[in-house]
Amino acid sequence: MNQVGRIVEGEVLEIREALSGELNATPKRRASDNGATNGTRRNVVVYSYSISGVTYQTAQDITGLEERACVGRIVTGLPVSVKYDPANPGNSILVADNWSGVH
Repeated sequence: MNQVGRIVEGEVLEIREALSGELNATPKRRASDNGATNGTRRNVVVYSYSISGVTYQTAQDITGLEERACVGRIVTGLPVSVKYDPANPGNSILVADNWSGVH
């Protein structure tokens, strides 16, 4: 994605810390509901962007990329650059090992 992605402006909607088991859990069943979580904290940024009149809302786990993402500068409502896959616009990133969309 980082190599072929196109860039569009987006917006940070939320910054949160989640337990690793909560990232893919559905609202009805969360890993923490049955105590089956390993307690690993993950840093997640929720953001949105629009392509051809369609608005996408997604999240990226930036754990391990906090320095590259300049985590201290990420603020709700902040405009950011998002790299998306032109063949699948719903697939996107906000930060990678050698790129950051945080301004």
